[in-house]
Amino acid sequence: MNILTCAIVIETMSTIELRLHTAPKVPLEAELVSPDRLADLDHEAICALPIYHGKRPMRLDQFFEVTGERSDQIEMHGDLHRVRWLGRGMTRGKLTVHGAVGMHLGAYMRGGEIEVHGDASDWIGAEMKNGTIRVHGNGGGQIGAGYRGSLAGMKNGTIIVDGDAGLEVGLRMRRGMIVIGGRARDFVGLQMKGGTIVLMGGAEIRTGAWMVRGTIISLAPLQMLPTFSRACECEPIVMTLLARHLASVGINLPEPGSSGTYEMFGGDGAVPGKGEIFVWKPAL
Repeated sequence: MNILTCAIVIETMSTIELRLHTAPKVPLEAELVSPDRLADLDHEAICALPIYHGKRPMRLDQFFEVTGERSDQIEMHGDLHRVRWLGRGMTRGKLTVHGAVGMHLGAYMRGGEIEVHGDASDWIGAEMKNGTIRVHGNGGGQIGAGYRGSLAGMKNGTIIVDGDAGLEVGLRMRRGMIVIGGRARDFVGLQMKGGTIVLMGGAEIRTGAWMVRGTIISLAPLQMLPTFSRACECEPIVMTLLARHLASVGINLPEPGSSGTYEMFGGDGAVPGKGEIFVWKPAL
């Protein structure tokens, strides 16, 4: 390996670190903090990157201590629950957050990876088209959803929230996968048009309301809407394939067979829709 090749490898493996030193008093709009934007910037250009403290334009280094340059690997540290739009529209690289993070994380995302070691607020991966988001804490509402007035939510990609989630998970989602490790609130899959939602801890009420297509899987009992009809108990092969896929990311979805089966419901009949809800039924 020659000197030039070594230099390229070292540059590729470098990381940009942003450490919060001044907590914002009002929401901080930081949509430019993205691997796509920072990958070609030197240290001074990153420090001078414009962000908005409410309506006021500020420099990034007025809130963050910046280390590193020219990398699509970004690590952020601190309580960022008032920092919004991180990773908006990103297409590559990885954004890692050590702490809580604010609204619109990974909105319009088209590639790359986001990992949060803490909680995340509303609109995680809203209208994303590809990529992976993993939140190791709780998530807010409208995960993978379409914004108000939009006809479609996420169109591809994967969102995994290890903890609980808020309202309207998967609102109008068209494709992709959402996994909620804990319990979700009302209206999971509201107006869902495709894709897959996995609920490891079940959900509250009105699951699948007005869903047109798509699949919702719950490992806990659900209070079904009267517009959903029970179809059968089954052992679909696709569940076995899905379980093996999720096992690779640490999600334990039971395979149908001797340990239990899935009870299948179709709906929402009020639309009318052709969605599917599978509820795990352990063997007695």
